[in-house]
Amino acid sequence: MDIKLVKLTVRELADGYEDRGDEGVVGFAGKLDVRPPYQREFVYKDKQRDAVIDTVTKGFPLNLMYWAVRDDGDFEIIDGQQRTISICQYVQGDFSFKDRYFHNLEDDEQQQILGYELTVYQCTGTDSEKLEWFKTINIAGVELSDQELRNAVYHGSWVSDAKRYFSKANCPAYGIASDYLTGSYNRQDYLETATRWISDDNIEDYMGRHQHDPDAKGLWEYFRGVIEWVGVTFTKRRSEMKGVDWGGLHAEYGDAELDREGLEAEIAELMMDDDVLRKKGIYPYVLSREEKHLNIRAFTKSQKRSAYERQDGICPVCGEHFEFEEMEADHITPWHEGGKTVPENCQMLCREDNRRKGSR
Repeated sequence: MDIKLVKLTVRELADGYEDRGDEGVVGFAGKLDVRPPYQREFVYKDKQRDAVIDTVTKGFPLNLMYWAVRDDGDFEIIDGQQRTISICQYVQGDFSFKDRYFHNLEDDEQQQILGYELTVYQCTGTDSEKLEWFKTINIAGVELSDQELRNAVYHGSWVSDAKRYFSKANCPAYGIASDYLTGSYNRQDYLETATRWISDDNIEDYMGRHQHDPDAKGLWEYFRGVIEWVGVTFTKRRSEMKGVDWGGLHAEYGDAELDREGLEAEIAELMMDDDVLRKKGIYPYVLSREEKHLNIRAFTKSQKRSAYERQDGICPVCGEHFEFEEMEADHITPWHEGGKTVPENCQMLCREDNRRKGSR
């Protein structure tokens, strides 16, 4: 691999800057691919973006940037995309800094910014060498998400098309599923979730098999089907629906005959139950009946001690005496039969009898 250190000005970098939407972003007189396939979407917040412009206006040095040289002599950014976009958008007039747009600046201020020098390492090598360099550089920089790294490893036509559905501003996935998903679409969380669902958590295997597919329509159709099922099955939207494993539930119960009105009535009741500590778990519970999803409120140590003293340390099942530490709290009337986590519904069982009761 050949590496060369060069200096260039903001004027040169911003020359011909253009955001072409799905076709990418270019700069440096059209010779620089600002967003090659392995790069993340633009994720800088206003504070980070302003910090870049503040550094430039003060003449302080920015961190090194890294470009790869393509076979045709053009370039693609390996590291420095966020800084490049911030600078070019400011010069282009897309946002203001300290209440002044670039065109509001005095001529000498504009010239100072346009003449600011950037330091760029340009490397020439194979695709695998460029990708490895990209990964190495970013380990020491802003940490990439797992899905951003996967996009880099499996970049190609499938990832490019998948981003159109799941990663762009106002992407279709956000439009139909923002009430059901956690995370941020531009950090690839939506794409990761969809791929996890369709692959049963074998994301790398799925992306490897589909890397060179011409499009990601199959993933999108599957994802849309899951979300449509959720909306039809659970008729009232709640904040607790965010982050539920809808893909897993759809795989198991998508073809089942479900009483939607009955589900909604039960969900509403469980939402008001103070003993249910994990409200998000209500959705898998009403389908599976597995109480582990709900994290039912436990008896306090004081409630356990009171029950132990009331029983004189005798297990009511086997009739044997045990030390306090050898016993476990149990609902006399089980929670699923209406029993609450209150002192009068607490009894202490020996571990063996409590385990035996729990397995029935």
